[in-house]
Amino acid sequence: VQLQASGGGLVQAGGSLRLSCAVSGRTFSNYALAWFRQAPGKERELVARIIRGTGVTYYADSVKGRFTISRDNDKNTDLQMNSLKPEDTAVYYCAGSRVGGSSAASYDLWGQGTLVTVSS
Repeated sequence: VQLQASGGGLVQAGGSLRLSCAVSGRTFSNYALAWFRQAPGKERELVARIIRGTGVTYYADSVKGRFTISRDNDKNTDLQMNSLKPEDTAVYYCAGSRVGGSSAASYDLWGQGTLVTVSS
């Protein structure tokens, strides 16, 4: 299984961006797809997670109501980010796991990072 992330860029505060993660290879119905982010000097943190088969989602408190994670029948996952804030600035990574959870250590598949910069 491989993950390929795309999207990201520079946006003003209050704006929107959409990140996409293309999943290739075999996955399982209970496979968890997630978006993490890592800002300079900070640890990688879970932003949102979705279980591929059930569609059950989880969001970090900091992004609830602003970000939406989704997946399509082709196993890809998107992250729609609205009302962006300067503190959302980070490198965003898509990740996959049969275990799931909130810790980056639980995810064994990672896409390359994509930079999101939100200017004030």
